[in-house]
Amino acid sequence: MDIIQEVEAILGYGDTCNHCLGRFFGKRSFGLTNEERGRALRVTHELAANEPHREPDPDSCWICAGELSRAEDWAKRVVEAVDGIEFETFLIGTKVPPLVAESEEMVWSDLSLRDPEPLKAEMNREVGKAVSALSGKTADLKKPDIVALLDLADGTVEVQVNPVFFVGRYLKYERGIPQTHWDCRACRGAGCEKCNFTGKQYADSVEELIGRPAIEAFDGENAVLHGAGREDIDARMLGSGRPFVMEIEAPRKRSVDLAALEVEINRTAEGRVAVHLDGWADRKKVQSLKSDKAHKKYRILVEIDGSVTPDEFRAALDQLKGVTIRQRTPLRVSHRRADKVRERRVLDIECTGSVDGRYWVEVVGEAGLYIKELISGDSGRTQPGLAQILGRTASVVSLDVVLVKTANEYGE
Repeated sequence: MDIIQEVEAILGYGDTCNHCLGRFFGKRSFGLTNEERGRALRVTHELAANEPHREPDPDSCWICAGELSRAEDWAKRVVEAVDGIEFETFLIGTKVPPLVAESEEMVWSDLSLRDPEPLKAEMNREVGKAVSALSGKTADLKKPDIVALLDLADGTVEVQVNPVFFVGRYLKYERGIPQTHWDCRACRGAGCEKCNFTGKQYADSVEELIGRPAIEAFDGENAVLHGAGREDIDARMLGSGRPFVMEIEAPRKRSVDLAALEVEINRTAEGRVAVHLDGWADRKKVQSLKSDKAHKKYRILVEIDGSVTPDEFRAALDQLKGVTIRQRTPLRVSHRRADKVRERRVLDIECTGSVDGRYWVEVVGEAGLYIKELISGDSGRTQPGLAQILGRTASVVSLDVVLVKTANEYGE
């Protein structure tokens, strides 16, 4: 079947607009719109059949019902829908009614067409060009600031605002603050008497102390903290801080001054949390942060049940230095972690002093090493442990994270 016969067969299905007629051959030739391609094919068919020229009514098209001729109208709806949202790049998506998709696919299959273009693709392209002309913004197929979804059945535009990300390090000076928001255990976030109807297990978190000023600055809906590991709720995060990426969901503003935001976060969270913001990030940075197994350095205060001389204590620590520790999931987190045995190495451990019969210890461990259990032995679930080596009960009185570094920074 040659191309004229294919055109004749297509027109035999019913009234077909030039856009849709051209789309059935949309991947043939270059430098033409589908409407131009369709008009040329129609005229060629009419000349071959010696028929009078008849320009079709787009609204009577049995496939698109004229939607492809209304790209300018759809573009105006998009511009109205994004009013008040700051963006530089956008992407158009189209939700095609199932009957329309089935109709064009039926023609492709019946006639074994080799070069068709879906209606969705033309709508996305033509409306995108019109939106760009009206707004002065740029279409971006990979990382758009916003996505406008055209619903052809409902005649509506749904706008999805993609998140923004910024990266930095945080310090936590106050014990008792979790890294991220925790729903109340009793009501699971619904609000009850136990949580004073806040829906929260803890009044604040690092995520919220950083996130609240950020949400206001970006006029966003929510803030999600992605940290390079996490510290216990009763541990401080000191030193140079823990790397993090903050994700702001559905921001209506994007060009925020991060230096000013850093000042505001540190002002509102003064004495509890502080940040240093390094710049902008993206989803890949979040994935990198999560997959990079950072080593941590801890400063802990250890209490021993019974008397231990400094020399005995240091000798016991030496038996842990460089050793691979086998740790079964600690009892204190067994309700929320899989019960398994993990192997983690103690990279370095040393005593740095004592106070009131207790010892200050600094430990550098591989990511995932449970420090409290390294000291206590966790009823034999951690092997070896300091308590086992000393033959006495040992426990961590206080714990601070003082350094977070990637494995590469330690030459691993």
